[in-house]
Amino acid sequence: MKKILFFFYLLIINTFAFAQTDEGLLTIDRIFNSPEFRGQRSGSIQWLPDGNGYTAIEASTSVKKGVDIVKVDPKTGAKVVLASTQDLTPKGLNAPIDIEDYSWSPDGTKLLIFNNGRQVWRYNTRGDYWVLDLTTKSLNQLGKSLPSSSLMFAKISPDGTRAAYVSKHNIYVENLSNNEITPITTNGSNTLINGTFDWVYEEEFDCRDGFRWSPDNKRIAYWQLDASGVRDFYMINNTDSLYSYIIPVQYPKAGQTLSSCRVGVISADGGNTVWMKLQGDPRNNYVPRMEWAASSEEVIIQYLNRLQNTNQVFLGNVLTGDLNNILTETDAAWLDPVDDLKWLDKGKSFTWISERSGWKHIYTVSRDGKTIKPITSGDFDVMEIKLIDDKKGYVYYIASPENSIQKYLWRIKMNGKGKPERLTPASFSGTNSYDISSNATWAIHSFSAYENPNESYLISLPDHKVVKPLVDNAKLKANYAKLKKLPVEFFKVTIDGNIDLDGFMIKPYNFDPTKKYPVLFYVYSEPASTTVNDRWGGSGYLWHLMLAQKGYIVISIDGRGTPSPKGREWRKSIYLKIGVLNSSDQAKAAVEVGKKFNFIDTNRFGIWGWSGGGSATLNAMFRYPDIYKTGMSVAPVADIHLYDAIYQERFTSTPQLEPDVYIQGSPITFAQNLKGNLLIVHGTGDDNVHYQGTEKLFNKLIENNKHFTMLVYPNRTHSIREGKGTTIHLYNELTRYLLENLEAGGK
Repeated sequence: MKKILFFFYLLIINTFAFAQTDEGLLTIDRIFNSPEFRGQRSGSIQWLPDGNGYTAIEASTSVKKGVDIVKVDPKTGAKVVLASTQDLTPKGLNAPIDIEDYSWSPDGTKLLIFNNGRQVWRYNTRGDYWVLDLTTKSLNQLGKSLPSSSLMFAKISPDGTRAAYVSKHNIYVENLSNNEITPITTNGSNTLINGTFDWVYEEEFDCRDGFRWSPDNKRIAYWQLDASGVRDFYMINNTDSLYSYIIPVQYPKAGQTLSSCRVGVISADGGNTVWMKLQGDPRNNYVPRMEWAASSEEVIIQYLNRLQNTNQVFLGNVLTGDLNNILTETDAAWLDPVDDLKWLDKGKSFTWISERSGWKHIYTVSRDGKTIKPITSGDFDVMEIKLIDDKKGYVYYIASPENSIQKYLWRIKMNGKGKPERLTPASFSGTNSYDISSNATWAIHSFSAYENPNESYLISLPDHKVVKPLVDNAKLKANYAKLKKLPVEFFKVTIDGNIDLDGFMIKPYNFDPTKKYPVLFYVYSEPASTTVNDRWGGSGYLWHLMLAQKGYIVISIDGRGTPSPKGREWRKSIYLKIGVLNSSDQAKAAVEVGKKFNFIDTNRFGIWGWSGGGSATLNAMFRYPDIYKTGMSVAPVADIHLYDAIYQERFTSTPQLEPDVYIQGSPITFAQNLKGNLLIVHGTGDDNVHYQGTEKLFNKLIENNKHFTMLVYPNRTHSIREGKGTTIHLYNELTRYLLENLEAGGK
């Protein structure tokens, strides 16, 4: 018996050693814990205001382990050191500042440096700021008398004489010549928020920086939120101290009280705030966007009602607070705030993105709102405006009229005349992004495709010629090339007779078309994101590839309601149908995939997803238990009553107005139908999708005597990545669960 055990032990060791040395096979450790598949980055490159050069952080040529900030001439490649390691070293210290981010003053004479970043919800937006005067080479820290690492969103005034920033929910202005600090607001507290935002504004409107310098340096326009009516949600930390303690988060759940929001303008020297005279209950309306209106006398405000189906655009007088409604957009479903508002002709008109034609297109709107003209038109969506070139009369934008899973750079005349011109060459087939210089002469071009890791180039425009490669990711590509794999396949599947859905498929490297294979569906399916994109997927894709190497076919399909550039009807068909339409589309697509490909085993269907994808996994397992045999749901919204007001009400109205929509849209309503294997994973410190909903689901499954497996990560957030070993553990557990509950390999 001992000999048999010893032989078995040697077999295991040898098998393990072979797996470790086989360069063609992936492991969890290789994907998430080794440098093999880590990509290069192009660094912090920033265009100078005139567009004739850019700055970058590079290794110092004079000091070991030091860095310089250099100016690069894109035409000649010539470099000039603007800030050396010595310049970046504070007096009395032996080491330079560790630069996390930097920016230039509008006049280009001062460098603003951010370091010691601290996380505020999603990002490191709180920390320390330093100003380097390029003329005198003096380096000074801002806000020295304020709490350490408490400054947020520091910005130098247009004339370069002062800086403004937020600390502890108040706005301060600091004179750069003598470091005198003036508090502009003094009433900030835990619930009265000046110059920044609460949790839900940041999460759902992408609002963080809440103040703006006026072009003439004299005033500051800012948001103020009063969160005193918003209830705290309590997370409990059970592991970091002898006694547990609570972590409160101001979190308005669907249908509950929102923060009151208003916009004001105040002198940069301090004084009284002039509040914009917005009408209606400030707790039932939003101000998701505000900027100076190409002058120092007016601000432009987007004012969105609680149901988010009416967006009023106002010009606000900074002396009186009076408002002029120049544009109103409405939609039967919902509207998104417009980010691509750019002023033209010295403030005579501005650009606007609208779906009023059924497709997202660019319009120009006169300052008084009386004249609205389309720049682009046709059956395609403009994804993003990249640059307005006033001098040459062009708008540069991202679109992909022929393939919705890709992105390319286009331009068109500002007057809308002539045909759109695609600038991205055909050789860059995939996803392309651009950082264009202000004079539209140069750009940093980033490219990737599903099986092509990120590349980056300095290019000239409009000819799109490569001037200099910046990132090639050669090592990553070489390591990827050694892997055992088949090409990823993109395909379409048709449901309901005439609705085409995009999908991708990853097959096992030793695929045999005469056999039938299990399928793991990767799903998201909500309006916040897509999964089928022709771009490099990083570690997520490599994990899917590893599962394919183990004998699974991995498929993902984007259904209706996802934010694909397929027109308004496609995107907004999910309104009042979240949980219903998207899960139906996925189930129908799974059935059609089984019919379309004869190498698929329809008796071995699994599904997994994270966040909205976790919800979609629950919906699949509960609503269509005869289709899916195994599900892995990570950080799901089990009951949509429990999610935040801005996101949930945007797509499902309020629970007071549409109670049945909330019941029918929640996976927990159908939990009693579970038949297959279900793993539910959640972090107890998730401030976004609260663990509360998963506990309620546990109760519902227990009540109905349903077998399930739970995996809980103490104090981890929505990303479940905090703490030593967390990511490795999570993906090991997901892999193990799949292998144990959905038989791999062709039959």
